[in-house]
Amino acid sequence: MEFFCYHRDRPGSLPLREALGEAHWSYMDRYEAELIARGPTFAADGETPSGSVHIVELPDPAAARAFAFDEPNYQAGAYRDVLLRRWRNLLGRTMWDFPGGRTGGDRYLVLGLGAGEAVDLAVPAETDDLIAYGPLLSDDATAWLGTAALVRATGPERARAVLSADRYACVEVHEWEFGGRR
Repeated sequence: MEFFCYHRDRPGSLPLREALGEAHWSYMDRYEAELIARGPTFAADGETPSGSVHIVELPDPAAARAFAFDEPNYQAGAYRDVLLRRWRNLLGRTMWDFPGGRTGGDRYLVLGLGAGEAVDLAVPAETDDLIAYGPLLSDDATAWLGTAALVRATGPERARAVLSADRYACVEVHEWEFGGRR
């Protein structure tokens, strides 16, 4: 089962995250084979971390909750909240398989939270700039709750365009970069 996990930073938590850097990396090293995508999001200044995305394949929702809530930054209080949902990898690859590579162009997390009838259940026609794409689902995968995408785009408006207009209760666009040990 695939899961989308987005830890959102608590304001002012950067010193705590920096202090826990190695603990975070060591924790994520344990999931290296299960990770589909990972990386930090950034505030409007493009430099201050605002959250951390992890898309991971795990056996069940209980394992996903353990992954999300045992993470050292979460345990220490660096995050204000966690969005954890089942996810379906419609591209069938990891971010490391993205043909565009790790560098070149701006990267974004586009997060559409659902309202009403499911949309964007198929891969968009233009996939050259899609790094990861899929629906957010309930724990039992029977209810559509939104869509999450990692995309290379020339700006936040272009990134937002990967999702259908006027079909979501809320759409967030965050600057994002490929994660992993530096």
